[in-house]
Amino acid sequence: MRQKSEVKVLRMKSRRVLLVLLFVFGFYYLTTHMWHTGSVSALVGRIAPNLASTTANAPLGAFELTEAHAQPAYDTEEQNNIAVYKRVLPSVVNITSTAVAFDFFYGAVPQQGQGSGFVLDKQGLILTNNHVIENAQRVEVQLWDKHKYKAQIVNVDKAHDLALLKINAPNLVPVELASSSGLQVGQKVFAIGNPFGLSGTMTRGIISAIRSVRGPAGGGIEDAIQTDAAINPGNSGGPLMNSRGQVIGINTMIASNNGVDQSAGIGFAIPMNTARAVLDDIAKYGHVRRPTLAFLPLEIGPDLADQIGLPSDYGLLVQRVYPGGAAEIAGLKGGTQKAYLGNTPVMLGGDLIVAINGTEVTSMQDVSSVMNSHKAGDTVTVTVFRAKKRMEIKVTLTDAKDQQTTV
Repeated sequence: MRQKSEVKVLRMKSRRVLLVLLFVFGFYYLTTHMWHTGSVSALVGRIAPNLASTTANAPLGAFELTEAHAQPAYDTEEQNNIAVYKRVLPSVVNITSTAVAFDFFYGAVPQQGQGSGFVLDKQGLILTNNHVIENAQRVEVQLWDKHKYKAQIVNVDKAHDLALLKINAPNLVPVELASSSGLQVGQKVFAIGNPFGLSGTMTRGIISAIRSVRGPAGGGIEDAIQTDAAINPGNSGGPLMNSRGQVIGINTMIASNNGVDQSAGIGFAIPMNTARAVLDDIAKYGHVRRPTLAFLPLEIGPDLADQIGLPSDYGLLVQRVYPGGAAEIAGLKGGTQKAYLGNTPVMLGGDLIVAINGTEVTSMQDVSSVMNSHKAGDTVTVTVFRAKKRMEIKVTLTDAKDQQTTV
């Protein structure tokens, strides 16, 4: 029996030695043959079907990279982002404007500016900002397919910082316009344009606020759309869109940080309803019928009101009414006494406008805001002080075209 036990123990030891030898041989074969032939990658692929392993050789030696076999599925939000970009990109254009300046020796020096715009119809009408093409001798439009066309300036509205261009190009893809009424803070928006010359760039954000701001030319933009979607130089004139890719505004300016001309997370767009009104005027009359009261104002503050002896410490003093304009027709009175503010001649003694349609007027910006929400032919109620008497006068707004003032 003892002999049988010794034989059994010997067999078990032999098996262990054999298993160790098999393991060593297998490891040697794997590291010297399969590692370089990709068999390990195949093995990994069987274990994790969505992963693949590749070997990279580098000065520091070989190392393994694990990669996905296939692109993962896009989530719902990503799918919408991609769909909006693909649908709108063919409608967005890059605009290059060339102006001529003169150097110290009066030599002509071409200067170029860049911006964005978007196609309104298949006939080639394109909307952009006025400041993108202002003072340009030549305007060129590049489509998404890199084809370039010379553009004609059809009309401009400096007060609203809008410009209408036209190109002769085939197979144009117009944008889809949406009303800017009823927009909500927190609503998702997209911007596509040409920031810093990087064409076809899309950014995303939300509507941060709806507020009135002063535009690039100094005029007021009523109900401007404030957004945190990144807007930079070159985005001007491009579309601001809702989550369905419909245009709700025209990107026009940013709030710069310490004079640095780049996005600080606060950008502004002209609401589409304002642009529609401008386009309607151009279509009907050939120009923008910007309404006006047609008078020359003098802004009044508390100190000046006290010096002159006015009954209100704020308002706009009517220095002069323009012949045939709304103020003259309605019976507003201009000044009759010549005086000086420093070296500036002014006319005193006219009506003091303190409100329009019940809203206080403290500056020309306030009047501009009222004009932006009306059109020529509308009637407004103007509250004035004539001497010490408070009066309300109905004024029918006239067309600012060919008049000397825009207030």
